Order: sequence, then C-alpha cells, then structure tokens
Amino acid sequence: MTRPRIFVPRDAGALSLGSDEVERAIIAAERKLGLNVEIVRTGSRGLFWLEPMIEIETAEGRIAYGPVKSGDVEGLFAANWLDGGPHQLRLGRPEDIPFLKRQTRFTFARCGIVDRLSLADYRALGGLRGLERALSLGQATIVEEVTKSGLRGRGGAGFPTGIKWRTTAEAQAAQKYVVCNADEGDSGTYADRMIMEGDPFCLLEGMAIAGIAVGATKGFVYIRSEYPNAIEILRRAIEIGRAENMLGTGIAGSAHDFDIEIRVGAGAYVCGEETALLDSLEGKRGQVRAKPPLPAHKGAFGQPTVVNNVISLATVPAILAGGADAYRDLGYGRSRGTMPIQIAGNAKYRGLFEAAFGLTLGDIVDDIGGGTASGRPVRAVQVGGPLGAYFPRALFDTPFDYEAFTAKNGLIGHGGVVVFDDTVDMARQARFAMEFCSIESCGKCTPCRIGSTRGVEVIDRIVKGERRAENLTLLQELCETMRFGSLCALGGFVPFPVTSAITHFPEDFGGAPLGGAVAA
Repeated sequence: MTRPRIFVPRDAGALSLGSDEVERAIIAAERKLGLNVEIVRTGSRGLFWLEPMIEIETAEGRIAYGPVKSGDVEGLFAANWLDGGPHQLRLGRPEDIPFLKRQTRFTFARCGIVDRLSLADYRALGGLRGLERALSLGQATIVEEVTKSGLRGRGGAGFPTGIKWRTTAEAQAAQKYVVCNADEGDSGTYADRMIMEGDPFCLLEGMAIAGIAVGATKGFVYIRSEYPNAIEILRRAIEIGRAENMLGTGIAGSAHDFDIEIRVGAGAYVCGEETALLDSLEGKRGQVRAKPPLPAHKGAFGQPTVVNNVISLATVPAILAGGADAYRDLGYGRSRGTMPIQIAGNAKYRGLFEAAFGLTLGDIVDDIGGGTASGRPVRAVQVGGPLGAYFPRALFDTPFDYEAFTAKNGLIGHGGVVVFDDTVDMARQARFAMEFCSIESCGKCTPCRIGSTRGVEVIDRIVKGERRAENLTLLQELCETMRFGSLCALGGFVPFPVTSAITHFPEDFGGAPLGGAVAA
C-alpha cells in the first residue's frame, strides 16, 4: 500500500512561522494513531499569509491546508485530512487558489511542489531537459537562443543576458568563470532565496548551461551570509549534482567540465554590484571597480566572467527546454518573459507572484496584493528596493515594465514591491535612503561616500524648516552630483527615493516643493 504523502515547506519564511514544529506534530500524531506517512520537505509556493501551507497527496490531487500551526495537527488528522477531508483550514487544490491561479509560473514552476533535494523529482517535472538540449546545440546556438528569448538581467539592471554571454564567449582566455550573484539585499525581496531553497537544481543547471555557452569550467555562487538555510540546501544540491554527473568532469556524459563552488559574503549591500562582488569573491574588500574593463573581459581573478543574478540563471533551463519563442511571446514592450514580483510591506496578501510583464502597479497593489494589511488607504509604494522611487496612487497606471518605470524616474530592480499606508512619514523614508547609502557605501567614490552624509543633514534642515527653499535647491544639486558622479548604482540611484518622496509628498517636508526645485 502506498504511504500517504504530506508536503511540508522548509522555506525560510515557512520555518519562521513554525513549519518544523508542524512536522514534529505530524510525526507525533502519526505515531499516536499508528499511521505510516511520508513527509516531503519542499520549498514555498510563495503565499506567505497562508504559511505554513501543508499539502496532502490525495486521489483527487494535492489538497492544501493553511496556515497550519502545530496545535492544529491532531484536529486535521481527526478531520481525515489524509483524504482531503473538510476543515476550516482546508484551502482546496493549490492551483485553484486565486493568487496562484492568475500566475504564469515559468521560473518558479516547481517551487513549492518538488522535494527540493530530489533530482528524480526535478527530472520528473522537466528538469535537465534544458541542459540536454544545450549539449546538442553547441556554444554559439545556445547564446543565440538566450539572446532571442529576450531574457534580461533580473538582478536590477535589466541588461540583455545573451549579449553578456556573447561578449564572454568571444573573449580569448584559457580560463573563464560563471558567477551567480545571490547577494539579494534589496528590502522586500526574496525570489532568489526561494529558488535556492525550493528548486536549487534549476540554478545549478542554468549555471552549467552558461558554462557550456561561454566556455567556462568553473562557477561560483556568491551568496549573502544572512541566508544560512539557502547555503545549506545549495551545498547539498551541489554534492548531489556531482554524484549524479550533473556537475564535475564530463557533465551528463559530454566532453564539458563544469563545477560550482559557494562563496559566502559578509553582508555588504554594495557587493550586490557585480564588480564589488568580484573583489569580495577574490578575498578582497568589496569595492566597486571602474569600468572598463567589463567583467566579461576581465572579471574574477582577471579572467572573462559572466555575472548573472539567480533568477536570470534559473530561468535559462526552461528557455532552452521549451525554446526561445515560448518565453519571448510573454511580456510587454522590450520587457520579455516573466518577472517574480515580490509583494511586501503593509500588503494584505504578501508573497511571490510570477507573471508576464505588463500588469499595472495598481493591479499588483490593489488587486493581487489586496491593498493594505492595516485596512487603511495605500499612500505610497516603493518598487526596486531601498534605491527605488516612491510611487503615489496617481502613478498606479504605470505598467510593470523596465522602460515604463524608467520613464517615470523609477526602476523595477529585483522586483520588490513594498506597500505603505497613509501613516507613513515620507520625510523619514527619504532620510532613510540617504542614511542607508552612507552606511553601505564602499567609500571608493566621493559623491556616494560624502554626498549621502551631507544628504541626511540637508533633509534634516528641510524638515525643520531651516531655509527651506535654499536647502531644497541644495538637495537637488546634491542628488544630481550623486546620480551622475557615483561609480555605481548605490550612490547613483539614491536620488530616486529622495526626489520622488519630495515631489509626490511635499506636505511631509513642510509644504509644496518649489517649482523645478526637485525633478519628478
């Protein structure tokens, strides 16, 4: 007789809400009732307000219950949840939950479904097909396929992935590298972590494909130290990958060698910038490098290097498996494919929502996110992490697309959407952006290092009403200097949250802004 299977998430979000305690309660109830169940630890589906969301494999398919606490378990067994029995926590089929039903799960198709460390599960749901096809295509065709798909960097810059790969492939060197940027530091973002914890093999497969495409034999995952759970799972996945010939010498029986090593960062936000990341990876202090040379020509240890975000690399296997057209046909304008939108802050339904580009900001906040958790009116939304602009309700018709946000002096970044209700003090938020920059600056360039410190002081004077007009003009000049004079996006993007807060929420700074004093 087949053992009943219970799927319990082991994503960091679910762990923080007690999923390990729920597992222990299931084991205790199983013994008490004389049952024999199989517990499968998965990632998360990304519906955080329902975590821990436990799923039961039944004759009608998987049935979800949530949010489940350890104290609910005995009652769930009594309600015959192993057969999908009725209970106040019963959610029904996961794919029928509106938040999931509306998504286009491309990169996250397996996340929350498979045993995260079972290569058999991974294969059963399409894993390794991209690698197999890549091995049959050859270098140039792989690069062309990725270019044709329209995939752009999902770490924030939105640079075309295929162009980056082609540049590295054409570079002449005896050794090349693939570096995965897993230094996910933006506030309100967690997509990288969810993939690494819920479907790590797709990241490893994407890195191996990138290695074949550019001629690299070694890869590094640079991951932030604040992700111990993801680090543990990735290490185990790499060991399994080596044992199963997915990594190492002659991968998948081919003539290609490719192995992966994990490097853990020390928590510097600036190391999310690719050149500072490379310095840190090499054991140096993480500081931004001047460009040129580009990492594609001279990157890790002075060798040609592809540096891509987790989501960019994790999307590659599905593109290769299904063909470039299937991905390119999704999206809006020049933003092709899907984006894992991470809804956070004061939102009613917080979680990961993967969809094709083109939804409006209002769709995301009001419809999908359900407005605020507090029930108060939404006042502002910050998209793109701590360096992203604050958008008021008047801009909620903006399509979620790189170019549309750029046109409104905003940025999509890594896809984080942080919601604020009408109790937020936007002057404090603007000050926080400058203070954050001053703390996280690597110190290499003066506009970022000194400008952010002066910015805090100027904002304080504006709020106090000291020579407001003069200080607003000074703040504008300071923001322009930081934007155009900083070596990297840390100092260069801080003006976005500051100027947007003053432009759209002038009342929090003591009145209406001066005409032209601060750009929208």
